[in-house]
Amino acid sequence: MSKTADKFVIDAWIELHRANRLLLDNVERELKKKQLPPLDWYDVLLELSRDKEKGLRQFEISKKVLLNKHNLSRLLDRLETHGLLERQACEEDGRGNRVKITPEGENVLKNMWPIYRRTMLENFGNKLDQKELEQLIHTLAKIRN
Repeated sequence: MSKTADKFVIDAWIELHRANRLLLDNVERELKKKQLPPLDWYDVLLELSRDKEKGLRQFEISKKVLLNKHNLSRLLDRLETHGLLERQACEEDGRGNRVKITPEGENVLKNMWPIYRRTMLENFGNKLDQKELEQLIHTLAKIRN
């Protein structure tokens, strides 16, 4: 790869991270203004809500959210302390448990979404047209695959 190509890779990498950090910081700030929990709580509660009947094992949650194992364990403990989730014995593995969202967890998720959605649209969605969004989806999908 040429030095010019290297520069574009580095510049694109930096812009991707700056944009990510800015967008997430904006969401966190807006949630905090409304005295709502942090975005990590939303991500975990959303995944639990999507599989509320069966619940999820901790390793399944970790595959779906962007937290390391140690941080996820601590977050699950906090969510349980606040009554937003419950752990139940796992039928297929007596040593493990399934994590399920509680009605209070569903309520917190429901209260967080309008703030998250509004901030996402104001700081991201409204700045790009549909063609740009489609291109971004395509570009980012290439990186993940």
